Amino acid sequence: MEVLSALFRRLFLQMLVAVHDAGRLQFFGDHVRLADKTAFKAYLRPLREIDWVVYAKEPFAGPKQVLRYLSRYTHRIAISNRRLLSADQKGVTFKYKDYRIEGPGRYKTMTLATDEFIRRFLIHVLPKGFHRIRHYGLLASANRAENIAHARQLLAVPSRPKEPETPKAAIDEPRVLPRPCPCCGGRMIVIETFARGCEPKHRPAPPPAAIRIDTS
Repeated sequence: MEVLSALFRRLFLQMLVAVHDAGRLQFFGDHVRLADKTAFKAYLRPLREIDWVVYAKEPFAGPKQVLRYLSRYTHRIAISNRRLLSADQKGVTFKYKDYRIEGPGRYKTMTLATDEFIRRFLIHVLPKGFHRIRHYGLLASANRAENIAHARQLLAVPSRPKEPETPKAAIDEPRVLPRPCPCCGGRMIVIETFARGCEPKHRPAPPPAAIRIDTS
């Protein structure tokens, strides 16, 4: 791995210098000075003296293998169906991998009581509000708008005009359902829409107070 690290470092820096000499690199802001060849080589000099960490593994066997590899991280569940061997009144039997052992002997079986199996499975269920797939980098949702605006400013690209928003329906305008009420035949008007499990905010108006006349 040390030989590969040194080789990758040399080839990467050589290609970077070649691209710079060909005038294919552009610098902006505080890095404008790197357009000069002498300044650019001085900037790269410390990079030749440090150890580079290179991670290498066998190439994938086509795009389907790449998709299969990524899906293990983005849509992976706690346990796959092929690892489940049996389920009865005694418990659930499944296969697991013992990473402390090398070779075929690392694949073992385990039987857990049903309630304990469910408990361990639910540990992998994220709480409400958490996301299994997180986005980082320049296009992360938290800083995406600012980063895109800053990139357009550095590249001298005009910002895109905002698309006109579609006018929303007036709040006071009720929505009428196409089918009449099955009881009275009158029009059914939507007064509120709320998600499952949430309580409606609308409350019916209180009945008018009864008028009492004392004739005694």
